[in-house]
Amino acid sequence: MKTLNIVGVPEHFNLPWHLCIENREFADLGIDLQWTDVPEGTGKMCQLLREGQADIAVILTEGIIKDIVAGNPSKIVQVYVASPLIWGIHVGAASAYQKLSDLKNAKVAISRLGSGSQLMAYVNAHEQGWNTTQLQFKIVNTLDGAIASLTTGTADYFMWERFMTQPIVDQGIFRRLADCPTPWPCFVIAVRNEVLEQQPEVIAQILNTINKTTSQFKKIPNIAQTLAERYSQKTHDIQVWLSLTEWSQNSFNADMLNKVQNQLLELAIIDKKSTFAEMVQAL
Repeated sequence: MKTLNIVGVPEHFNLPWHLCIENREFADLGIDLQWTDVPEGTGKMCQLLREGQADIAVILTEGIIKDIVAGNPSKIVQVYVASPLIWGIHVGAASAYQKLSDLKNAKVAISRLGSGSQLMAYVNAHEQGWNTTQLQFKIVNTLDGAIASLTTGTADYFMWERFMTQPIVDQGIFRRLADCPTPWPCFVIAVRNEVLEQQPEVIAQILNTINKTTSQFKKIPNIAQTLAERYSQKTHDIQVWLSLTEWSQNSFNADMLNKVQNQLLELAIIDKKSTFAEMVQAL
């Protein structure tokens, strides 16, 4: 049995992995795939890859590209979710901010430096015509930390996947002022270079297995109800989310990489571009 450690956020996008693990689809191939939820998100997962504590990450596209450019010894092996991630832009329920333009000089709560919540704050600011060099950040680590920060006023707004935050909006803890979709496929699968070099056939088996599940995921009987129960969502919200979400079984191509790197470079999130061969390895 070959043991590999995989990390991802505790969100509905990753249910296909849990179903494969629970159904022993990896174990039947002689692979002990150990899943760890990382509620802190992309920045923490990049750290785990760098430190060798994670072998595989299901991770935000822009976050892992930024970190590979900065020296993370990993590569993208394929796209996992081809559709955009829809980031909700949230304020506390009692906040004086009423519309997106009110947030121009406000402080942003982020999970970690280099996280998707930070990178998308830059993307949103750029789209609104704000000066991205003047953004102010408050590190809150997790969604619970964001709730505390927006409630006490130590930060003013927080960007997070809009369907995972819907229950918090429903409870009257957050108000959502707007949405900000990513301008690229939202999740990719990244693997440490050492693992790719030593066990490429195992990674290929893992990808083949998850791809079979994601290609049929929406056809699983009662999948909306299963997702709603597991992730404390309303079935109607999950049905809307499913209609907007497309899993992928395809490689990450050069055009996608250029699009993301060009935008990150324009926003001064990266200071150089890496080559396709340095960033991506198809299996």
